[in-house]
Amino acid sequence: MSIRVLVVDDSAFMRHAIARLLDETAGIEVVGSAANGQIGLDMAMQLKPDVISLDVEMPVLDGLGMLGPLMASQPTRVIMLSSLTTQGSAVTLDALDAGAIDFVAKPSGSLSIDIGVVGAELVAKIQAAAAMSGASFLGHCQRVALRAARRKPTTASPAGVPAGSLARTVGKTESPSGPRAPRVTSRRVVVIASSTGGPSALQTVVSGLPSKLGCAVLIVQHMPAGFTASLAQRLDACGELEVAEAAANDMICDDRILVAPGDHHLISSVSGRVQLIRLPPVNGVRPAADVTLQSLAPVWRERMLTVVLTGMGSDGTEGARSVRKHGGTVFAQDEATATIYGMPAAVTQAGLVHEVLPLGRVAGAICAWASAGTPGAGTPGAVAAARGAAGLIRPREGVAST
Repeated sequence: MSIRVLVVDDSAFMRHAIARLLDETAGIEVVGSAANGQIGLDMAMQLKPDVISLDVEMPVLDGLGMLGPLMASQPTRVIMLSSLTTQGSAVTLDALDAGAIDFVAKPSGSLSIDIGVVGAELVAKIQAAAAMSGASFLGHCQRVALRAARRKPTTASPAGVPAGSLARTVGKTESPSGPRAPRVTSRRVVVIASSTGGPSALQTVVSGLPSKLGCAVLIVQHMPAGFTASLAQRLDACGELEVAEAAANDMICDDRILVAPGDHHLISSVSGRVQLIRLPPVNGVRPAADVTLQSLAPVWRERMLTVVLTGMGSDGTEGARSVRKHGGTVFAQDEATATIYGMPAAVTQAGLVHEVLPLGRVAGAICAWASAGTPGAGTPGAVAAARGAAGLIRPREGVAST
């Protein structure tokens, strides 16, 4: 059956261009279009589409304003269309937190006459959203509802910072703590790879990590330039660890999280300094987890942990292979809690995973691995310690377990 899509955008040109692009794709049918979020909400209730293409900036009711009532009354798979601006990136992350499955950045702002440039990406993400199993989408909706129930309204939060998190942010940056000890290269590193569904999953993981983790953390989230800075700011606000968008020559050091910037691959020097390169996309993305993992694995070897979270495609699989080859440890998110079970499925089915974890136990597993000590991080003793501390599930049949 065709994927039934509702297009919501305030520009008549954009509605026409998007509808034409989608109608020309086999297996996709545009069932309606709306000029603002209020009309879109009414049409969603009436038409019950499989997927909604939703603009961020609209009059009357914007994309974020439509998304909340939609997820509460008629949960639907939503792909956001966002302009490449600082404000647009912050609102887009709010939309992902509120229930959107993924987003596509408009190539030329709100009115993108060259929307066809991202046509293949939009189609792929609509198809991926429609392909989510009923159980996966139900779990996604439950996590959205839980976040909405926990969210505390505030009038003081700046753009890009989750509601209720301002006090924690101010406390981390302004509280007197004495002279900071000089930073040195970490002896252990965790690399987290994620894509579709990643921003929400990363908030869950980062919020569960303590301020004294005892290792460095690098995040490779598939996002275009301009969005990763907002993501880093959001993650910095939701947890105890310092989070920043990575810059060239940043030191990979304990108790700090660096987010790979959009449009750059993140690699490391032998001395543990970040290097940013603009080689061609790998697996169709830049940054790519495979590039980062293959760069770090020969240096950190058994002192390296890789965690593959939700996402489309198979990025991270070849990198995880390199991590295993050099004695490191690999964890993957389980199917039940992954928004899109693509990346974790690929690495799991390749037999490269030591443990399969539900999202809520990833932070505990990272902490257990970090506290188990450097020597033999991927050995049975270290993995058993992580399993015992976090209550992990065992990998399914055919998955490597040491």
